[in-house]
Amino acid sequence: MTLTTYEQAQGKGQSALRTALLDTASGLLVDEGPGALSMRRIAAAAGCSTTVLYTLFGGKDGLVEALYIEGFARFRRRFETVHDDDPPGYLWALGRAYRDNALAERNYYGLMFEKPIPGFQPSPEALRAAGETFDYLERAVRACLDHGRIAPGDPRVIAESFWSVVHGVVSLELAGHLSDPEAVFMAAITACAPRFEPGAHPDDPKEGTCPAVS
Repeated sequence: MTLTTYEQAQGKGQSALRTALLDTASGLLVDEGPGALSMRRIAAAAGCSTTVLYTLFGGKDGLVEALYIEGFARFRRRFETVHDDDPPGYLWALGRAYRDNALAERNYYGLMFEKPIPGFQPSPEALRAAGETFDYLERAVRACLDHGRIAPGDPRVIAESFWSVVHGVVSLELAGHLSDPEAVFMAAITACAPRFEPGAHPDDPKEGTCPAVS
């Protein structure tokens, strides 16, 4: 007999159960749209009672917020695995980790950035949790600046420029618009932000530097 999602997770503790239910809900959102995010529909898909969902999340609004926070938490956990002693190399690796995580967590990525649920507004606490993810990129840029590895500039603007490039390519890839996603990803970052390339120096005479880092 095949065990339900709930039965598979309930013996592993509340954290595992919570994650399994969020994965079920995020999958329903992608496959069936926001109308599927009812407590009854999620409970049926997971094989549990609605009481379990209400106990863990308090209601639909709490569940949707938990989905949003979980998506960014997974980004942070992926960023925490990135290590590189070279500041530009570290920033470059964060960009690749961003793409890898987005591809691995497609169900969450749309909820985090595309506002697929009408009327949903993250709470201040959720927005702070999301902002902590971006902090990794800004700290990496500051390290590059401190070591003289990129041209001077506002670290937040530079970090947001880098994020925009990566996010744009990843979004097009997830939508199926790119013929060779890996090649486009590498070309886009190299063309727009060559001074983020590992081992690069702000005095390198490279073409295509974007205004934020020139």
